[in-house]
Amino acid sequence: MATKTDLFQSPDYYLLDELLTDEQKLVRESVRNYVKKHISPIIEDYAQRAEFPQHIVTQLGALGCFGPTIPETYGGGGLDYISYGLMMQELERGDSGVRSTASVQGSLVMFPIYAYGSEAQRLKFLPKLASGEWLGCFGLTEPNHGSDPAGMLTSYIEDGDYIILNGAKMWISNAPYAHVAVVWAKDKEGEVRGIIVERGMAGFTTPTTRGKWSLRASATGELVFNDVRVPKTNILPNVKGLKGPLSCLTKARFGIAWGAIGVAMDCYHTALKYSKERLQFGKPIAGFQLQQKKLAEMITEITKAQLLVWRLGVLMNTGKATPAQVSMAKRNSCELAANIAREARQILGGMGITGEYSIMRHMMNMESVLTYEGTHDVHLLITGMDITGINAFK
Repeated sequence: MATKTDLFQSPDYYLLDELLTDEQKLVRESVRNYVKKHISPIIEDYAQRAEFPQHIVTQLGALGCFGPTIPETYGGGGLDYISYGLMMQELERGDSGVRSTASVQGSLVMFPIYAYGSEAQRLKFLPKLASGEWLGCFGLTEPNHGSDPAGMLTSYIEDGDYIILNGAKMWISNAPYAHVAVVWAKDKEGEVRGIIVERGMAGFTTPTTRGKWSLRASATGELVFNDVRVPKTNILPNVKGLKGPLSCLTKARFGIAWGAIGVAMDCYHTALKYSKERLQFGKPIAGFQLQQKKLAEMITEITKAQLLVWRLGVLMNTGKATPAQVSMAKRNSCELAANIAREARQILGGMGITGEYSIMRHMMNMESVLTYEGTHDVHLLITGMDITGINAFK
């Protein structure tokens, strides 16, 4: 496939750049330039072949996209949450699978080791994860327990200085290539604990998930534990219960809230550019009312979402953001990105389904992003419970 030039220009209808610091804008530009140079030219080919571009892992590490909010002492970037969000926006503008790789590494693997791990665990794992020398994954979802993680069956028993771990996790991003898995399992009392499982431990396998129509350039797999002996020193000492994995998901959902806007921006940019160049009935299709309606609604929704996630970033930076606020932003961004991808595809007509443009790949990817880390409906019910005080899950 011929190499393409990435001509993306970011929409900023309400001059939101004025709300960003120079450092935040510098972070965004560095990731945007990386995506233009190293992701856009290759990603369609990898998606068509359903292959993960493994070489980007060390590139993302060098760029600082893994654990950007983790302190520099452990190899992180020591950045604020708006910088992290802008990074995810730019990566997902390239591809949702690329952003997933970074989200999982930073929010679901490095964050729990930093927040709940021992100092020895932090020093052993975080620098290698930050650099991209090691890739990590997060084991919570099971074959029979997705939206209801409390029902998990993965469990362990103690055996001297070790635990014996049994069970299975599925739909795990990064699993086939992961050196490290942060796995959530129940002890003999039924309490959920976090365990760092390492590649090479006997009985630990990571079968690849095949046949995906979505996130085709992302590596997805299972985690299977068959009497895996894990040292007790690999248990995260400072958290018990579902608070552990759910707090990680809050951080990752924050990244998705920003990332999905990147998808919307890319589809909008593509559709706007195409509509000005495509002639029908003697004029550019951008001059027809129905096409202008689509484009005007796209930029309106993008602008609203930009304001929402910027404010959420301010709240995250000051420690005031609630999980329910993050759920609202994740759900909103995913919905608008999926809708904008579909509308953009219509503006391009038949050309919209080809790999010459990014829209159809984004559209398929968003079907996964709508579902993972809390389904669209579950996030709606989180808002419902927050505002009414009544739990509709049971």
